[in-house]
Amino acid sequence: MVSNLFNAEKVLECLLENLDEGIQIVDSTGKTMYYNKAMGKIEGIEPGKVLGKRVNEYLKDVKEDTSTLMNALKTGKKIVDLIQQYSNEYKKKVTTINTTVPIIHNGKNIAAIEIAKDMTKLKELTECICKLQEISVKSKKNYTFSDICGNSPAMKSAIEKAKKASISNSSVLIYGETGCGKEVFAQSIHYDGLRKNKPFIPINCAAIPAALLEGMLFGTEKGSFTGAENKKGLFEEANRGTILLDEVNSMEPYLQSKLLRVLQDGYIRPVGSSKVIDCDVRVIATLNEEPEKLIESGKLRKDFYYRLSVIRLNIPPLRERKEDIPILLDKFIENYNKILDKNIIGIDKDVMEKLIEYNWPGNIRELKNAIESSMNMADSNSILSYWHFDPKIFSKPLNENRIDIENLIIDKNHNFDLEQYIGNIEKEIIKRTLKNNHYNVSRTSKELNVSRQNLQYKIKKYNINKID
Repeated sequence: MVSNLFNAEKVLECLLENLDEGIQIVDSTGKTMYYNKAMGKIEGIEPGKVLGKRVNEYLKDVKEDTSTLMNALKTGKKIVDLIQQYSNEYKKKVTTINTTVPIIHNGKNIAAIEIAKDMTKLKELTECICKLQEISVKSKKNYTFSDICGNSPAMKSAIEKAKKASISNSSVLIYGETGCGKEVFAQSIHYDGLRKNKPFIPINCAAIPAALLEGMLFGTEKGSFTGAENKKGLFEEANRGTILLDEVNSMEPYLQSKLLRVLQDGYIRPVGSSKVIDCDVRVIATLNEEPEKLIESGKLRKDFYYRLSVIRLNIPPLRERKEDIPILLDKFIENYNKILDKNIIGIDKDVMEKLIEYNWPGNIRELKNAIESSMNMADSNSILSYWHFDPKIFSKPLNENRIDIENLIIDKNHNFDLEQYIGNIEKEIIKRTLKNNHYNVSRTSKELNVSRQNLQYKIKKYNINKID
């Protein structure tokens, strides 16, 4: 029995020593019983120097009343994912996310275990990204509606709706595939709107770790956690202006809940603070996936979605507004003629047809990059031709709306029934056209060139609904 306990202890010690996370265990008095190599690496201390000491005895930056280990011992309560910022043995600032668990036996706190994840490099990288983003926002051109190109009905509708949104203070949700120009719309709403002379702060929710995002958004109060300073959050910085939450579906549900409260009540509460700060900020959010699918998968809270989408804009992908491609091409050529100091005259007629035929899965961003690339390959005073472009653009694109008619024969015995065969094709065409028009019967009937009444009859006949 003693041998088995000894072996179990050795196995456990081996496991703890080989974890990437720092592990520290203290006894009921707060003195260190165990301290693994990973924790030593985070804090810059040899494990042997820590054993038998309280945290505040070897880390001068940590006070006993703010030590998570001591608080867990005093209260008997678990502390989960708390950010800690303090100086290590070499006076270097470190950032960790700690979970601290009291060990209770017979109603008494006999020990506490702390698990620490080193977030120092990630925090530094995040702050660097935010600084670069801030510099980028200040240095680059601010987009307005005059920068948006498009004469297609879908684009005209989106622009008109966005212009109405610009004279409102309601929150806006912009949905569109990657590369459709969602930020251009967001900036246009701000810089052509009521708040154009106030701050516009974009935040890429996917680029910032969830553990750090809350403090960045709402700010921190000194003493709320080890190393915390009074620091304004981005909402406070953007007061009376606009915040753009890019790819907001990347945000953890608990943060979505906190943002919902901000949108509803108009105030923020810094991390660790008991006071609230009034905040007049307009929120524009973007999604690159369908909101309905995100809600269904649990990535987007339904109540948060409803509060964000007071005004909802759907930006059409380029493949659904191909009549805009010639306009965009003229604009991009004019732009890159200036940047590259060239004088490209235009595009070969056959090449133009192929560019219109291509489906552009990367949307406007892909088209823009294709023009920049081709113009780098072309001589000045020339016309863009086939050999200036990536050959993949001219390969026959896969038609996503193509109907595989062979699979529409539902008779397992392969007995051909012409009436059934034609009916299946008609049903499939109606289903796909309805879906492309977001189940708007009027637009679908117009596209299919049938009367609204006739279309409704066929929808009922084929038992077509949104679930299909």
